[in-house]
Amino acid sequence: MSTVSTVVGGISFWYAQEGTPAPREPLPGDTNVDVCIVGGGYTGLWTAYYLKKAVPFLNITVLEAKFCGYGASGRNGGWLYNGIAGRDRYAKLHGHEAAVRLQKAMNDTVGEVVRTAAEEKIDADIHQGGVLEVAHTPAQLARLKDFHSVEIAFGESDRVLRGARETAERVQVTGAVGSTWTPHGARLHPAKLVKGLADAVEALGVTIHESTPVTEIKPKHAVTPYGTVRAPYVLRCTEGFTASLKGQKRTWLPMNSSMIVTEPLPARIWDAIGWEGRETLGDMAHAYFYAQRTADDRIALGGRGYPYRFGSATDNDGRTQPATVAALRDLMVRLFPVTAGVHVDHAWSGVLGVPRDWCATVTLDRSTGLGYAGGYVGSGVATANLAARTLRDLIQQDSGQAGPTDLTTLPWVNHKVRRWEPEPLRWLGVHGMYAAYRAADRRETTSPRPGTDPIAKIADRIAGRH
Repeated sequence: MSTVSTVVGGISFWYAQEGTPAPREPLPGDTNVDVCIVGGGYTGLWTAYYLKKAVPFLNITVLEAKFCGYGASGRNGGWLYNGIAGRDRYAKLHGHEAAVRLQKAMNDTVGEVVRTAAEEKIDADIHQGGVLEVAHTPAQLARLKDFHSVEIAFGESDRVLRGARETAERVQVTGAVGSTWTPHGARLHPAKLVKGLADAVEALGVTIHESTPVTEIKPKHAVTPYGTVRAPYVLRCTEGFTASLKGQKRTWLPMNSSMIVTEPLPARIWDAIGWEGRETLGDMAHAYFYAQRTADDRIALGGRGYPYRFGSATDNDGRTQPATVAALRDLMVRLFPVTAGVHVDHAWSGVLGVPRDWCATVTLDRSTGLGYAGGYVGSGVATANLAARTLRDLIQQDSGQAGPTDLTTLPWVNHKVRRWEPEPLRWLGVHGMYAAYRAADRRETTSPRPGTDPIAKIADRIAGRH
């Protein structure tokens, strides 16, 4: 084992590798624009990009509290895939076919991001190897088969179910008894994508002000310490940091997710693991992991550590608890025993936005001009792009420049979600939920039964996930 210490925090490994961007100027004072976008992550930047491309004369300003990509957009696991939070609920509310249309839009979104990144010459280490999700236990295998069948029912006719031997031919995950694979996924470098996107947005003529925290959003106003931006449309694209805005403490819960990344691994280790297709990799555990093989042959692996900070607080520059780092390393070694001697170069954390009903949404209030998108529950790399194109269409429709489109009629548009409970109920509920999921995973590991552990089912009902 190497004696070199692991870097903890520092935003993320992606920025340690790529370098933080040169700072942009803060807002110089009060101003008036056509569209004000609050948040310089994927959602805000994609929205600015598509709006400016569609209506070049629009005066658009993006306000970012730190720098573009400081939040989840610069810290995530690099999974560009077709998952969307809340699809099953939307099927219950609006019918199966409406949810199928939403899923098809997500499938197409993966290709849209890949195509646009190439068009804008954004080199984000994108490799379209699909998504491989594995099962380790009888209970996980039963869930995987059910999941596979449901995905096919929602239109994924190109999804593939694999047994233990076929799974091992793709990736040697210890104990894997089966897997499901979809081509609608790609690995990428999060910071490279968000930095390239910010540059592309500026090149179109959009103004970005960094180091400009918005303290309050109200109709036609975004209030900052440096002045107020007035606009007919003010769009909230703050995802896991939404709770920092006035009146939004209980809107979306900022859930923590943590990651580690190894040193570059030698050929002998990759010969043992395989993973030549560089699929993004996950599993069917309740407290699931997500991983990728990076462009420079590291393993980047994430999962839930300390899930939630009291009062919807967010982290300080990605700092991560030592116990979380150790747990993620132990998980990696269980999955890939050949990595037991490798060094973990970096560990970090970030927050993602979780609505009370676990449903991603995109909304524009035509009476106030206030809009928002988010609540992606960890699936935001692709979903943010679909949300941005939908906000573009909603604004064009509202301003009389266009009529309804396929995107504006998707079932997640203008979905209403109730607020989270006050503290200490939020803290107790979230920590209790994940304690239950971890307990269910432990029980399923030693159980020969194919059914999901009852503890997990109870946690799902209490959380409102089903």
